[in-house]
Amino acid sequence: MAHPDQEVPVPGFRCKPTLDGEQVLLRPVAANDVAALLPMFQDAQTARLTGSHGADEPDEARLRAWYGTRGDQDDRLDLAVVEKATGQVVGEAVLNEWDADNESCSFRIAFVPGAQGRGLGTEATRLILGHGFETLGLHRISLEVYAFNPRARRVYEKAGFVPEGVLRDALLWEGDRVDATVMSILAPEWFTHRGRPARTGRSSWTEAPLSWESSQP
Repeated sequence: MAHPDQEVPVPGFRCKPTLDGEQVLLRPVAANDVAALLPMFQDAQTARLTGSHGADEPDEARLRAWYGTRGDQDDRLDLAVVEKATGQVVGEAVLNEWDADNESCSFRIAFVPGAQGRGLGTEATRLILGHGFETLGLHRISLEVYAFNPRARRVYEKAGFVPEGVLRDALLWEGDRVDATVMSILAPEWFTHRGRPARTGRSSWTEAPLSWESSQP
């Protein structure tokens, strides 16, 4: 434990790492990645699953300008997900909403249409969680997932996220009100199973209702 008068270093969000897995490589996202990511912003199903209201035709120039500044951010981490078999950028994984006082942040991940169902999302999630806990020194990483996205919830639970509670009617989508489940993973949990709770008998996954339509990651 640091001395009370000693300044504790903040997590190194300004350092943008490259994280290497078996199927995917996570690297700092750049303006030139927008062309590959554009189908993600144009996809109606992605907009629905992320609750993105008013998702009009994306402005490529504006997106390039925004992604071009990601490397300068010292309070968040935006990484492109590259499928190693093809070398193509297929999505993004992000740690954001950093709360330094409580050593916590939020997580989100999204993929272009057609990149789901191959385990890329699960591996990308484990890679960025490992960086968050083992390098950045975070204690808690959290997310929200809507009730009509059980596939994403299964990915999160496979990586160790634990359901905490339900935000009732959190989303109004085309006349329907949809619940969101708050999920998190804590550092002690991560260091117990390294993103593979099933191997330690600590899996919290329960089957989501099969009637819901599912999609990414």
